[in-house]
Amino acid sequence: MTVPSATAQIGVTGLAVMGSNIARNFARNGYTVAVHNRSIAKTDALLAEHGGDGDFVRTETMAEFAAALERPRRALIMVQAGDATDAVIEEIAAVFEPGDIIIDGGNALYTDTIRREASLADRGLLFIGAGISGGEEGALLGPSIMPGGPAKSYEAVGPMLEKVAAQVDGEPCCTHIGPDGSGHFVKMVHNGIEYADMQLIGEAYELMRTALGMSAAQMAEVFKQWNSTELSSYLIEITAEVLAQVDAKTGKPLVDVIVDEAGQKGTGRWTVKSALDLGIPVTGIAEAVFARALSSSRAQRDAAAGLAA
Repeated sequence: MTVPSATAQIGVTGLAVMGSNIARNFARNGYTVAVHNRSIAKTDALLAEHGGDGDFVRTETMAEFAAALERPRRALIMVQAGDATDAVIEEIAAVFEPGDIIIDGGNALYTDTIRREASLADRGLLFIGAGISGGEEGALLGPSIMPGGPAKSYEAVGPMLEKVAAQVDGEPCCTHIGPDGSGHFVKMVHNGIEYADMQLIGEAYELMRTALGMSAAQMAEVFKQWNSTELSSYLIEITAEVLAQVDAKTGKPLVDVIVDEAGQKGTGRWTVKSALDLGIPVTGIAEAVFARALSSSRAQRDAAAGLAA
């Protein structure tokens, strides 16, 4: 396969839901996007289903990925935080040149971002740690983006990020947060606040269900009404939608079929740890994190059931 040389303004590697949607967002906004994934099948699936969204350059290897990008090269990584991110950064760094820019759009721990930026700077590469909020719908239609890194990096990437970000009152939901890990720090705190929001919703649900004996459909109407007031938010909106869903197989409310066991990716826990280090009370967020941990300990919950009686 012949890859067009240096034709893409930005590249996206990691084409799961978030990565594929933000690649489509860039393409819809007029940018030529180089796409890459460890599994080539995902690249081909994206192009088969959504290739009409704009101009894409299909690549199979990191060398092809680098060759497809205009200089300075700009590559957005959308893979799982942690070791996977380090591995992909190293792969890209091996084929990039001084002055090229690597952007991590995952939910990275901000101290990892600080470490990565320092390491890449020693090799002449620029790095941006960008928190991206809005889920898969936001990634496609306009997310909130929180980039942190050297001002020089933002000069080359910022206008593109601002164009694909959500627009409110004519302003993009994107700005240069500050140096090194600041973007991922802000995203971490954002997610921590969201943990507390979801805990409040969960407790409201529990009171309505157990104390008031309300059905899922009745609760859906309450949340729908709340979403037309000052409580209006994405979380309240989707809670109403989920409570209104009926499982096609059983005919029961979908919420009663889903296992009540919540996982976590770490951002809430990191928020609480950082708050402890800084001596800042975030009790609501902390209790929400503890509730998540308790939720995931299903075996212990089952063993303890009825002991209080």
